[in-house]
Amino acid sequence: MKLSDIQNRVERFKRDAHGLFSKYETSPSRVVDLTNTYQQLKGLSIQQDDLFRQSIRCAEQQLYRASHVMAWAAFMDFLEVKIASKGFPALHIAYPSWSACKTVEDLRENVVEFQLVEAAQKLNLCSKTQKKALHGLLNKRNECAHPSDFYPELNETLGYISEVFQRIAQIQPK
Repeated sequence: MKLSDIQNRVERFKRDAHGLFSKYETSPSRVVDLTNTYQQLKGLSIQQDDLFRQSIRCAEQQLYRASHVMAWAAFMDFLEVKIASKGFPALHIAYPSWSACKTVEDLRENVVEFQLVEAAQKLNLCSKTQKKALHGLLNKRNECAHPSDFYPELNETLGYISEVFQRIAQIQPK
């Protein structure tokens, strides 16, 4: 038997094993299903792709708080770029005090994430209801990023990442 045949059999075994174990609630193999969901997102930047991959790796390693933080970081990178793509003049009309912001980096350095989510609604990237949901995701990220007694489990983490993916899919075409 050739080495390539053995490698193919091992890969098939791993894929089948993950498929079986992913049905169990506490199994880290469930992350494989999330990876499949992630692959449906199109048009992410290299930075966003890397941040999401880090989030998924954190979940695989049972670093659930870190996974939340990395997923939110990927979302924010996406949102900041999306806001910039709508044009800074539109942003400056909605927020005259942000007129010094001329680049994505300026936004990152000078505007807090809560306000950027607010700006997304003003620029018609999301509805009022979606904005509230994004604020909820930000609050959850804050619980994970700062000292707290919140310790999410696998299901909560996969749900969080999945929702972040859904929110990007809603905003992407706008």
